[in-house]
Amino acid sequence: MARKELGHIELQWTCPNCGGINPGPDRVCNTCGAPQPEDVKFEQPVRQEIITDKEVETKAEAGADIHCPFCGTRNPAGAKICSQCGGDLVEGRKRETGHVVGAHQTGPAAMVHCPHCNAENPDTAKVCSQCGGSMRSEEDIETAAPAAEPSRPKTRAGVPIVLILVLVLLCGALAVFAFFAMRTEEVTGTVEGVSWKRAIPVEAIVPVSYSDWQDQIPMDAEIESCREDIRYVQDEPVPNSVEVCGTPYNVDTGSGYAQVVQDCEYHVYDDYCTFSVEEWRQVDVVILTGENYTPEWPDRVLEAGQRLGASRDETYVIFFDAGSEDYSYTTSDYNLYQSAQPGTRWGLNVNSFGSVVSIEQ
Repeated sequence: MARKELGHIELQWTCPNCGGINPGPDRVCNTCGAPQPEDVKFEQPVRQEIITDKEVETKAEAGADIHCPFCGTRNPAGAKICSQCGGDLVEGRKRETGHVVGAHQTGPAAMVHCPHCNAENPDTAKVCSQCGGSMRSEEDIETAAPAAEPSRPKTRAGVPIVLILVLVLLCGALAVFAFFAMRTEEVTGTVEGVSWKRAIPVEAIVPVSYSDWQDQIPMDAEIESCREDIRYVQDEPVPNSVEVCGTPYNVDTGSGYAQVVQDCEYHVYDDYCTFSVEEWRQVDVVILTGENYTPEWPDRVLEAGQRLGASRDETYVIFFDAGSEDYSYTTSDYNLYQSAQPGTRWGLNVNSFGSVVSIEQ
């Protein structure tokens, strides 16, 4: 999935000394003057506006800040010498980047009350316009949790219990059915008679409908209708594609700024058509039946443009008298059928449902 860049926003950090809220790029607290801790965690403000100032945007794109290995001072990306102690930054540690700060939020500012003097301030304010106190209360500081990452599709943790029970019962029923179907007893039966049926399909050339992408349709086909549909999904845009993006989210760049990005994919559309081609297909069937031992194949006068199909279907039924019960056995074995002459005795394997599963003379 492609990552689409929308711009940058300014983050903020909370001073652990006084609780003051400071802009992400500031290296000292604007309220008490304490230096920004090396392990400070950047947060996103309530409302985030995409940076439009070119100079600020350049700073945001510069990359992660570097902490001096000697005094710990935070220096901008690309710096060679520490701005505080003059130490060499070659061994300096870059701030971690790539952390998802939270979902990107925009909209008009709401009014909130200062936790110190109760004066109204916009929710984007870091300090109170009346008393100068931090707009974040001590309770908020203690209970603050990292901003939620953008939501992702959730998979179901498990299968509902009712469905599991239904599957268990169904499996049990199939096992019972299979047990009784395979359980047989041998019964002796005498052949009383037979019947047979033979069938041959009749074919004709008729239009047959199919569906496929337009560039896959045979040249001799007749296109009936087409509609645009998604043929495939890819990470890069191409002609006739539609961009589909998820919720924008903010990624920490390690410099007090965050990059606003979206995960996008591109649905490529193409014409999916219904078409018809002329093919030999079965349009009828000729059937002949009898109750003797001389079966014949059916025949009939065909209409113009028709032919008899290559396949042949033959079914033979043998009827048995087993005393108190009558049974029948269906087969396509011509030789077995010919062997079942009237009056001959056979062993019948009968399952629990009363069906003959096999016979032996």
